[in-house]
Amino acid sequence: MSDISKGPLEDRHRELGASFAEFGGWLMPVSYAGTVTEHTATRTTVGLFDVSHLGKALVRGPGAAEYVNSAFTNDLRRIGPGKAQYTLCCNASGGVIDDLIVYYVSDEEIFLVPNAANTAAVVAALQQRAPAGITVTDEHRSYAVLAVQGPKSTDVVDALKLPTDMDYMGYVDAEFEGVPVRVCRTGYTGEHGYELLPPWDQAQVVFDALVEEVRAADGELAGLGARDTLRTEMGYPLHGHELSPEFSPLQARCGWAIGWRKDEFWGRDALLAEKEAGPARLLRGLKAVGRGVLRADLTVLDGDRVVGVTTSGTFSPTLKVGIALALIDAAADVADGQRVTVDVRGRPIECEVVKPPFVEAKTR
Repeated sequence: MSDISKGPLEDRHRELGASFAEFGGWLMPVSYAGTVTEHTATRTTVGLFDVSHLGKALVRGPGAAEYVNSAFTNDLRRIGPGKAQYTLCCNASGGVIDDLIVYYVSDEEIFLVPNAANTAAVVAALQQRAPAGITVTDEHRSYAVLAVQGPKSTDVVDALKLPTDMDYMGYVDAEFEGVPVRVCRTGYTGEHGYELLPPWDQAQVVFDALVEEVRAADGELAGLGARDTLRTEMGYPLHGHELSPEFSPLQARCGWAIGWRKDEFWGRDALLAEKEAGPARLLRGLKAVGRGVLRADLTVLDGDRVVGVTTSGTFSPTLKVGIALALIDAAADVADGQRVTVDVRGRPIECEVVKPPFVEAKTR
């Protein structure tokens, strides 16, 4: 346990009754009142997540925005200061080193939020190729990340007198009781929500105020368990499952996050070739027809023919059935609405093939 990193609010989470588990090298709260309760609160009222394990990095210097745009897949020219963008950091073969959020501060300052386990790799790759005058720094422990998600999220953030009227994927720098807070209209649940970034060593002031308001709104503190069921219902990819150095953005249905008209980004040639040929496999949704919980790394069959493998799986608290994401071979010609079976430890579970998301997104 000594090699596992800890967030800035671990003591508070213990006082509030959280259970913990390791994820991406970090000790994280898994649950408080129970995953189903926390999931349901996020869908119906509001959930509060501490996701401070997420990485942070800064790219600074003349031409910082131009440099980041030449590295990552999405086209940063589509946004400007005060906006954020989902993008991917790919390797030369088109595999995904990480998927991350880019915050456009100015032409000379870009703030990055990568996944916890991949922060060092993203920072190293940017540092190795940075032109003169560009600095790339790992800011992992400079900021906490507190996610307020759900139909009542605006009420909660309003109660702290923080800004809430920005567009989806917009952000505003503000203050709460003298603590600087970046308020972002982002999230990983499919609900209307916000992510608040206070300084790491001042996070408790903001967190405690959020706890009070979330409880007043009949919401719940939520952990890693609910975060995973919520994102799986939305079909959102998780690096290491739907995205990896071996799985391309096209296979994970993330081609929309690629600026195909850009002259340069890492992995461009390989991804253009894959786009031209068509991906060999494609991410699909599976919804259990009968009883059974689906998990990752299970074989998907069409009759006796193996056609794919699950990448994530869970019980959907919203739909009350087992659901999964799976990479299905394009050559298998499996259609949406078709029935397939998933081998769960020798027990076949019949599933319907669907196009994610499993539930309607309400992020806007």
